Amino acid sequence: MEGWVFLFPGQGSQYVGMGRGFYESYAEVEKIFDEASRLSGVDVTRLCFEGPEDELVLTKNVQLAITVVNIACLKVLELHGIQPVAAAGHSLGEYSALYAAGVMDMPTLIKLVYHRGRLMHEAAEKFKGGMLALMYATEDQINHICNACDLEVANINSPEQVIVTGTMEGIQKAIEESRKIGIRRTVPLNVSGPWHSRWMKEASEQFEVVLKDCSFNRPMLPVVMNIDARILRDRDDIGVKLKNQIVSPVLWKQSIEHLIALGYTKFVEVGPKQVLSGLVRKIDKSVQITHVEDPPSLASFLKSHESLI
Repeated sequence: MEGWVFLFPGQGSQYVGMGRGFYESYAEVEKIFDEASRLSGVDVTRLCFEGPEDELVLTKNVQLAITVVNIACLKVLELHGIQPVAAAGHSLGEYSALYAAGVMDMPTLIKLVYHRGRLMHEAAEKFKGGMLALMYATEDQINHICNACDLEVANINSPEQVIVTGTMEGIQKAIEESRKIGIRRTVPLNVSGPWHSRWMKEASEQFEVVLKDCSFNRPMLPVVMNIDARILRDRDDIGVKLKNQIVSPVLWKQSIEHLIALGYTKFVEVGPKQVLSGLVRKIDKSVQITHVEDPPSLASFLKSHESLI
């Protein structure tokens, strides 16, 4: 299928200085940062460009910051005449995908990611926990770890990587148990909470109140949702899916596989770093994947885009 699928990164892709290149090059991007700061009451420009890192990485800050950078990158692509034919986002990135599809306007987007970050931060303060990547684990091994260590699957990212989450005690036990059952590698993640699990139930329920105060439009292009790896069909489902996403696994592998099965073969990661690009390559090496996050990567993308026209 012709055209680019836009993929939007989520929490974990942040770094101090993200978005600065586009901010300094495009007045339209400066306006996005200014509007986000005004709507949220947070100095997003300072947060993104100056940090400090220990402040930027706080969940209540980073979700807003990454979303603004994602939208800045989206705006730059639009200014160059590049529009998505479909979209998906990883966890937090799903909000950027929905915005790109016209499902919500900028005030609604900023309101939702601000409160989502705040509520998840508060839940993580109350229910301490972490996340662990299980590499090259079989389905049976993953199920054993979850049952033995009271953990839950949080992300199915690629054929090689599944993320489990829960208490820190459970994470430590899982590292030890993984060695016993032959899981080749485990990687503790530098996160502040047990995301996408039952420990976020309180945040999910409180977020439902925020969602009920928002109105959504019918998507103008296909958006594959994290919770079921299927294209959003009914705008009445949006609030329920976003509420449940907070406590449900991110089906990223299945989402990309679904897009490929529909005939999409060209993907561009729109936002900081290249985390999703790496995952897509692990899922299917035959598709084209590139990224746009700053002027050099934009120039490279535009050159490859023009060569395909």
